[in-house]
Order: sequence, then C-alpha cells, then structure tokens
Amino acid sequence: MTKLEPGSFLAELTTVERDDLTARGRERRYERGELLCMEGESSTAVAVLLEGRVKAYSFIEQGGQVLLAVRGPGALIGEVAAIDEKPHSASVAALETARAIILSRASFMDFLQANGRVSVVILRTLCRLWREADSQRVELGRFDATSRVAARLVELAERFGAPYEDPTAMKSDGIRITLNLSQEELAGWVGASREAVSKALSTLRRHGWIETGRRRVIVYDLQALRDQTRSENTGIYLADT
Repeated sequence: MTKLEPGSFLAELTTVERDDLTARGRERRYERGELLCMEGESSTAVAVLLEGRVKAYSFIEQGGQVLLAVRGPGALIGEVAAIDEKPHSASVAALETARAIILSRASFMDFLQANGRVSVVILRTLCRLWREADSQRVELGRFDATSRVAARLVELAERFGAPYEDPTAMKSDGIRITLNLSQEELAGWVGASREAVSKALSTLRRHGWIETGRRRVIVYDLQALRDQTRSENTGIYLADT
C-alpha cells in the first residue's frame, strides 16, 4: 500500500480495524477517468482508497463540471450516501490508476456496528472536510482568482508534493506536484474562468514562484504562495500590484 494521507479515514484506523474492514470487502482497480460513484445515483457501495488520487465533482446546468475536492490514499468515498440512504451528492472519478477496497452498503454498516470507535473517526473526518469546504467558500468571496489559484497550489504541494531538484541548478530546489488536472478542472475548483486561471498561473510564473508543464507544477517558493492569500491588514495580498 502506498503512503496514506495523514488524517485520512484509513490512516486513523487501528490495525485490527483495518484488517476487519479489508476482510469485509474486495479490492478493485480503477483506470483514469473511471467512476467510483455517480452524482444522483443511490448508494450501493462504499470505497476506501488504497492507492492513487480521485476527484469529486458536480455537473452544472450550463455544462461542464465544478471540481469540489481531490482525495488521496486513505480517503473514504460514498459514506454519506451509505449512511443517510440518499443519492450521491457528487461524482467521484479516478485522476490516475487507483486501487480501493469496495464494501457493499450492508457490509459497511455492519463494520460500523462492530467497531463503534470508527463512527467517531468518520465524524472527525467529515468535520474536517466541512471546514475545508467552508474555507473555500470564504476564499471565493474574499480573494481574487490569483489568490485562489495560489491557495489550491499550496494545498496540493502540502498534500501531494514531492521534493524536486532543478537539474540545471538555475533555480533553488522546489516541490513537484504531478496531478492529472486540466486548467478547466482547476478553474472549476477555484470558481473562475479558464482564462482567469491561465492569467493567474502566468502571474505566479512571472514572479518565479512556480513553473508549469503538462499536468504538473513545480513550486519554488511555497511561502510566497501562502502570502498571496494572507495579509495582516486585509487578508489579501495581490502580487500583481
């Protein structure tokens, strides 16, 4: 198993709880773009991500998608629909080759009944996700597109980044983010147009804070990106000014 995200559902389980969970389910492999669950459909199963990353998204009336979140190894997927017996509120698809433990809804509920502590783990996980969602809603009202893009890059660097050493030695070492997200998906995530996101990335590149390539970003100054969404007086620092 690849390294689990700290604070993720599976990372919070004990060895005994993990073994019980695994015994009740089956492992399945997903290719990039393959759905783990579909918005509007009734819940029949719950997934626990072992490897790879997935995106949660929702369709909009005008066409296209709004990216809601990116989840990594250890994430629990579909638990809300399984618990409240309502349709899925979002779709989840693999961003890359992924593996997950799949449990039927009945098996998942039996697992919770047999392991009472796990319900508290789920509550803590959901509280963290709700806080993240609230924070992003605040960003949408307070920050410009450049600041919101910077905030998402900080999140991705901290969660999925790997050390990067510049082979030309022209720049300081950085953090490499390799993730199959298009500019359209990033735009949906930050609540901006593709053109605004392209301009924001150009601004961050011009300052030397990042370098971009095909579905990858190298962050050279993580603190500068953090400062982009932080100011002692207003909470907003505009690098363009």
